[in-house]
Amino acid sequence: MEHVDAVVIGGGQSGLAAAGALREQGLSPVVLDASNGPGGSWPHYYDSLTLFSPARFSALPGLALGGDPDRYPHRDEVVDYLARYAQRLDVEIRTRTRVEAVESASDGFVIRTAGGRSLTTAGIVAATGAFANPLRPDLPGQEGFGGEVLHVADYRSPKPYAGKRIVVVGGGNSAVQVGYELAEVAHVTLASRHPIRFLPQLRDGKDIHHWLTSTGFDHLPPEWLIHFVGGTLVMDAGQYQDALATGRLERRAMFTALDGDTIVRADGRRETVDVVLLATGYRPSLDYLAPLGALTPDGMPLHSGGLSTTHPGLVYLGLEFQRSFASNTLRGVARDAAYVIPPLAAHVRRAPAAAGL
Repeated sequence: MEHVDAVVIGGGQSGLAAAGALREQGLSPVVLDASNGPGGSWPHYYDSLTLFSPARFSALPGLALGGDPDRYPHRDEVVDYLARYAQRLDVEIRTRTRVEAVESASDGFVIRTAGGRSLTTAGIVAATGAFANPLRPDLPGQEGFGGEVLHVADYRSPKPYAGKRIVVVGGGNSAVQVGYELAEVAHVTLASRHPIRFLPQLRDGKDIHHWLTSTGFDHLPPEWLIHFVGGTLVMDAGQYQDALATGRLERRAMFTALDGDTIVRADGRRETVDVVLLATGYRPSLDYLAPLGALTPDGMPLHSGGLSTTHPGLVYLGLEFQRSFASNTLRGVARDAAYVIPPLAAHVRRAPAAAGL
């Protein structure tokens, strides 16, 4: 059975940041990714997606995004950037290799892949993100709904929805951004449990990420941050609030049920709808760790800041609010890698198989 120093599961931004940090520690990791190439979820996001942070704040260590540092890179730019980053890492990346299960072994872990191969290792970085596991809440009456229900993970562009009546469920960045562009061709309502709360993109001529970085806000523990902010904030340069103020977009309280071709409001009123688009977030894609007992009953990782609390040779990268506001973003994942990779590397060196390193 093949043995490797450390295995990174996932070849997106988190996995690549982990692989680079492991190389800095003198290890030779292998990256396993189910896709056709590195880049993680980025090639599959909707067509108009742009980063919410400028290029100057959105690069991984050792390779700038290039171009105007104050621009907001498009999805395709990020895809190309991550491909270039992977090429310069000098790390083995095995694509089309889906991990099905991770099991405990006497000297670490056994990794089983969908192709029937197995690897052993003393160290694992779980960096599979969440895009493969969209949260699709059960809506009352959904089975009898005559329209279309889809998640934003399935959405690509507004063209197929021209002239339709659409309800976007959610109050975060994706809900507002997708709702805004759909409103160019369709009648769109945002349905959320709480009013939309906006965070101005620019303050005193500088992007908000300048202030988040210079003030140290990015480094605040997530528990304090969530208490301070009190909910989801939507980045806005002014166009989204204007759309709500002028009626291009409409926001209403979350409906109570679907019935036939209508949604039912809390006051009993009905509204005919063609499409319900769920911008309801994601959950970590970590089912392969279930055999270890490393997850809660609902599939969430048992960890502290990305360090597994069940297995010392297991760490996580790219979890939402893992250590900070930016943990699952391009600008934050490398900082988390610098926290979790050194103790993982030390554990690998202490492992029995390290005699062969």
